[in-house]
Amino acid sequence: MTRGPVRLDVAISYAVPRTGVPAAASFRRWAAAALAGRIREADLAIRIVDTKEGRALNRHYRGKDYATNVLSFPAELPEGLPKGVKLPLLGDLVICAPVVASEAREQGKPANAHYAHLTVHGVLHLLGWNHEDDREAEAMEQLEREILAGLGLPDPYAGE
Repeated sequence: MTRGPVRLDVAISYAVPRTGVPAAASFRRWAAAALAGRIREADLAIRIVDTKEGRALNRHYRGKDYATNVLSFPAELPEGLPKGVKLPLLGDLVICAPVVASEAREQGKPANAHYAHLTVHGVLHLLGWNHEDDREAEAMEQLEREILAGLGLPDPYAGE
């Protein structure tokens, strides 16, 4: 576990109207909470998209023809980088605003809490966490609960 503050550079881009979508400062705070104690420095991008772009990305990269709530694209180091040189580039998150809003309504959750959860979830994927089997899913969900509780947010899995 890494000690000390995280040097974090998060670029936020909005490809949707900002109404109902959290401010960039919120996304930065949620990403920092997910990274705290796990990594010293990171550069990442978060893009908030509409259903059309979310669906196109999910279809192209995952072969699934629908918009999903969050996509994580971990960065890969370029070939030929000298041994021992490490870049702080963590990767990109794509969050589909209409899907998040719809899920929040359906699940009876505040939209901001759902955005926070999906940001934390996506950042953990960038760090290598997965939920491919029950054991991995349980561990990842518990870590998400702890991070969100530290932000004063409720358990995103309560009631499931």
